[in-house]
Amino acid sequence: MGVFKAFIIMRMKGVRSLREMVRLLNVDPRLRRLCLIKEGERGYPRSVLSRFTRRVGAEMLRRIIEEKVINLLKRDEVEEVDAVLDASFIKAWSIRHPRDSRKGYSDGEAKVGRTGRTYGLGYKLHLSIDFERRLPLASLVAPANQNEKKHCHTLLERTKRILRKAGAKLRSVIADSQYSSENVRKAVAEVVIPYPANQKRMVKGLLRVDKKFRTYGPEEQKKKYNKRPVVEAVFSFLKTQYSLARNKVRGLKNVTVYALYSMLSLVLTREAAENIGRPDKTVSPTYFNT
Repeated sequence: MGVFKAFIIMRMKGVRSLREMVRLLNVDPRLRRLCLIKEGERGYPRSVLSRFTRRVGAEMLRRIIEEKVINLLKRDEVEEVDAVLDASFIKAWSIRHPRDSRKGYSDGEAKVGRTGRTYGLGYKLHLSIDFERRLPLASLVAPANQNEKKHCHTLLERTKRILRKAGAKLRSVIADSQYSSENVRKAVAEVVIPYPANQKRMVKGLLRVDKKFRTYGPEEQKKKYNKRPVVEAVFSFLKTQYSLARNKVRGLKNVTVYALYSMLSLVLTREAAENIGRPDKTVSPTYFNT
């Protein structure tokens, strides 16, 4: 448990490497107490921290996050959820391969994909969140060159499973036009996804978004689509407050574990805020990081 806490602290405090964390555990008395290191004992060595990450793995972290999320949904007695889907770029800790610029040199699993208006080498964190509570429901990490539609079905199935365990239902799915496909629209009763210009061009009355992000279509769908930027706020929290943007690991499995630790830190912040009766601090990680 002490080693596990060390990794949560790394995300909360923005510690960049295991070597730096080992140094802090030897000199910082507050961190030593938090990580269950007794007075006079040596802090956890780098080998122990590295071995712990491999032993825990992504699947165990995912189950821990799901259990926390389910408990939070049950506590709030949630019946229906509007899920917002999106993906965010994670930069690889590598340069491009000199003979194949589509992949990484020291990280062969990292691929070149879109990152905003340009391209970058790395991965994408695909995320489904509860709009009202800003709570991550399901996630997966994939190379940056893979389209959102390829992983949308898996993301929706994981979301439905978590909500089913929490006794809630998926009311609607909100996403951008990258997720527009017949399979997605058939999977959920209410889908708020704009049709891209190359789909059903001659049909009027459909939700669409132009290059300047202006929405056109039914007013009810436009109002729901305006909820989509909430997922961008969650990605911003993960990157700026929980160290997701400071990735220094290589390989899909390691990057997935890295991202899950950041997500777990976000979920634990919300749980801690509710436990102390301060729901206003659920999106204030600095309140618990002083």
